[in-house]
Amino acid sequence: MWVEVLSDPVSWGYIGTLVILEGLLSADNALVLAVMVKHLPPDQRKKALTYGLFGAYFFRFLFIGLGMLLIKFWWIKVLGAAYLAWLVIKHFWLGEKEDDVEGVKKTSWLIRTFGVFWGTVISVELMDIAFSADSILAAFAVSEQVWILLVGGMLGILMMRTVAKFFLVLIDRVPELENTAFILIAIIAAKMFASVFGIHVHHLVFFGILILAFAATFVVHNINKKKTASEVAASKDK
Repeated sequence: MWVEVLSDPVSWGYIGTLVILEGLLSADNALVLAVMVKHLPPDQRKKALTYGLFGAYFFRFLFIGLGMLLIKFWWIKVLGAAYLAWLVIKHFWLGEKEDDVEGVKKTSWLIRTFGVFWGTVISVELMDIAFSADSILAAFAVSEQVWILLVGGMLGILMMRTVAKFFLVLIDRVPELENTAFILIAIIAAKMFASVFGIHVHHLVFFGILILAFAATFVVHNINKKKTASEVAASKDK
């Protein structure tokens, strides 16, 4: 089955979609995890994140396994699509809270019970579980093939820990990409909801929509960039 998945261009298209989504949605999450371990000595920070990485893989496999059973029920798909739609509504219309990120408090019960290092590792694990909910639901909406989900999830988690800085810089340079990520979530939510009624989007149509979304993002970015440059030039003339 691994050979079948890895030799199929369509599978790699879905895997690539999952990796990009994970990267865009998890760039800020990686920053949060970095802040959570900042109170540890430098040599222990990397260890805490590495142990957290193994735990993230374990829980991702566990949740994908459970999800493969639950996703067969139509009402689970409806709830999943509704949750993804809620994320989009919260981002575009309700606004997301810009709370300051805090590290692990040394007075927390995890630190008191397990010590500073292992208490921090467990805190990172719990945060990983919280972060994975959005990614796993979006992944199931993209594809229900377990091997595609596993490969996409593994690469996505690895990217969150190793290439997060790249995505942070990319989003900083092209801020419209953050909105694009949530537009893709809206499309994916609609795809999941349509599957409840037996409507399945052909992979060429799905990939075509993704390519158009990213192309439109860079077009809008260039328009906004030129608009900003003209406004700056006009203000200097005054």
